[in-house]
Amino acid sequence: MTMLQKEKLQWSHQHLLGIRELTEIDIREVHSTAFAFKEVIRRRIKKVPALRGRTVVNLFVEPSTRTRVSFELAAQRMSADVLNFDVSASSFKKGESLLDTVLNIQALQSDIIVLRHPDAGAAHLIANHLSCSVINAGDGAHEHPTQALLDTFTLVEKLGDITGLPVLISGDIAHSRVARSLVLALRLLGAEVTLCGPATLLPQEFVQLGASVTHDFDGALPQARVIYLLRIQHERQQSGLFPGIGEFISLYGMNEERLSRCRPDVIIMHPGPINRGVELPSSIADGPHSLILEQVTNGLAVRMAVLYLLNHARLKTERCSRASARSGA
Repeated sequence: MTMLQKEKLQWSHQHLLGIRELTEIDIREVHSTAFAFKEVIRRRIKKVPALRGRTVVNLFVEPSTRTRVSFELAAQRMSADVLNFDVSASSFKKGESLLDTVLNIQALQSDIIVLRHPDAGAAHLIANHLSCSVINAGDGAHEHPTQALLDTFTLVEKLGDITGLPVLISGDIAHSRVARSLVLALRLLGAEVTLCGPATLLPQEFVQLGASVTHDFDGALPQARVIYLLRIQHERQQSGLFPGIGEFISLYGMNEERLSRCRPDVIIMHPGPINRGVELPSSIADGPHSLILEQVTNGLAVRMAVLYLLNHARLKTERCSRASARSGA
């Protein structure tokens, strides 16, 4: 990133807590910054000094593979010092609260805390008590902003302008933080979103986010340019919300026969982890319509962009504080 590009940056957020706090301009700035970092990760030497001297702590109270690894790699690619906090070997096991834990992490001069937590609102809670930056890497069934940013980046990279793009999101909508963030981001960028699933897994509250709702997966398929599939989140739901996996697959599972009734240029996406044979078979997950692995690659570039922008805002604040101190001296 050149100095001229830095001067053009409009990002002013100290934290990334959810898509609700962002504007269309914010999302496009993340995307444009991610395009620059996409070039970096294609190089033979994939490292830049953008976060040299900064410390990034990954605090994952809930299991994760793609998100935790990509945040770790993103910070390392930018020359930050990275600490992966091991909850199983921490004072969490002795009853220490989340707030006390992060205050102690901050006291060690950490600059950015990346938090995944099973409780909605956890990232907002700690952000209200910290001077360092907080990134919400998923809080319960609430939001997962970097997933939405990487998904929209993937679509913009593939298609360009996505205004009016018909996107069908199907599966366990009710328990999906991905769905909530993605609907908000897609609507900010002008896409047309339809949500599909059993009535028990698709609350009408999503209409308030600007999405249409249907329970007819087969009827919605031919109109969709993008089909975004979500897994059943057994860990977050009570039993009895649908009769069984077999019935879910028959009504909402993607398969080759259903794919044949879609547009020939249809795009298949999934945030992972995939339950192969439930949401979709391997032939589609690994097939020519799938952007699933591109989503993973783009997750690295987008998380590099987010870290860079938060650090940029922090540097601006520090410069203003120093200037104010000098003028008051």
